[in-house]
Amino acid sequence: MQNNYCELSPDLKISRIISGLWQVADLERDGKRTDHQKMAQAMEAYAKAGFTTFDMADHYGSAELIAGQFRKQHQGDPVQLLTKWVPKPGQTTENEVREAVEKALTRLQVSRIDLLQFHAWNYADPNYLDCLFWLQELKEEGLISNLGLTNFDTAHLRVVVKSGIEVVSNQVCYSLLDQRAAKSMQKYCLENDIKLLAFGTLAGGFLSKRWLHKPEPELNEKLSWSQMKYLRFIHAAGGWQKFQELLTVLEEVAESHQVSISNVASRYILDDPAVGGVIIGARPGLSDHIGDNSKMLDLRLNESAKSSIRTALDNLSPIPGDCGGEYRKPPFLTASGDLSHHVEEIPPPYPAHAVKGGKTKALSGTVWEDIAGFSRAVRKGNRILVSGTTATHGVRAIGGDDPAAQMHFIIDKIEGAIQSLGGRLDDVVRTRIYVRDPDQWEAISRAHGERFATIQPANTLISAELIGEGYLVEMEAEAQL
Repeated sequence: MQNNYCELSPDLKISRIISGLWQVADLERDGKRTDHQKMAQAMEAYAKAGFTTFDMADHYGSAELIAGQFRKQHQGDPVQLLTKWVPKPGQTTENEVREAVEKALTRLQVSRIDLLQFHAWNYADPNYLDCLFWLQELKEEGLISNLGLTNFDTAHLRVVVKSGIEVVSNQVCYSLLDQRAAKSMQKYCLENDIKLLAFGTLAGGFLSKRWLHKPEPELNEKLSWSQMKYLRFIHAAGGWQKFQELLTVLEEVAESHQVSISNVASRYILDDPAVGGVIIGARPGLSDHIGDNSKMLDLRLNESAKSSIRTALDNLSPIPGDCGGEYRKPPFLTASGDLSHHVEEIPPPYPAHAVKGGKTKALSGTVWEDIAGFSRAVRKGNRILVSGTTATHGVRAIGGDDPAAQMHFIIDKIEGAIQSLGGRLDDVVRTRIYVRDPDQWEAISRAHGERFATIQPANTLISAELIGEGYLVEMEAEAQL
């Protein structure tokens, strides 16, 4: 890896400072319009400075269109356009996946997408895996060069990788305020040669001298969307006073290295060996920080500086959960504090049908439900019973030969069945786990522990000869609403 570039794959080398175009959506808030041509021309200054990589998404307003105009003007130049596809929750078809990719190709004015990053709203709905398998087929077809993920946690990154889906990166929130990625995510990415693309390293501009010794702003619509979002992170990390203490330490480090607080904040994250690049928001032609960003690449934090920063971080409250959790469960650390800016609803993963006897059944569609005459789950009154569940989805085996990956997908499938009948995973009061190989009990139990740590249902673990080749674990559950 060179200082300024990172190789995500043999055919994709990116600049370590990635210019993020999410602020285009903020500029276009409330129906405002941007000058596409002017912004496209302004992107040239970034590329000339060595910042040749731009990150965007299908929902970042006109970002893809602007980048497409820039790409058209710079055919043959070393420019990398990274985008994301964030489908609505619920069932997505194979045709819709292709249409989404073709739309991005048209907007970006390219024949192949350098890196397409995928976001899933609800792991309990296995349709997200269908989408990834279809995206991999489009990669093999030549429409996509590389696949990545965005806002995936460690457990589900593992499920994806062990199911044979080839991903080179995971884009997650990672900053001095938010150290979730420094835990199990970092370890797993290093072990599997997956790079983290870190956004939020400047916390919407709060990690800068501009906010040192300043009063806390009011959380309202006068702030940018990015500021609204990261002010919530500041609250979750311990509040404004703790944040000011961190800024004071960063100012001392910045002065000793003759750089800005922003340089220090991003460099600290970029020094993580699992991080391929940091994404710094850009408003091309409106507020460029190219010179200051260039200083960050030359910055080398000494051990004394890093030690001071680590001490300051120890005084913050950890952001709860794993990467991406802010988009899936409270506290929703988003601009609005909920998912209202993102989705209207999260549909149930499986169809539910009322039957005689006051029961409701949920069916996952597997052929075995018809052959053996059972339901994935049945609800009667406030009680939900979930059948023995293995790591299968349609004709596919999920999780490969990894017992932890299989276990996480099984729990997802059980959670999906419970959601479809009006419950939540928190409602589970009993689990029974059947293990083929007793030597794999610990990996399976640890996966169960990750997902049920705060729920702690009654549990039984049994060594058993499972039916079906490749099934390492089977689990059933009971929930009481």
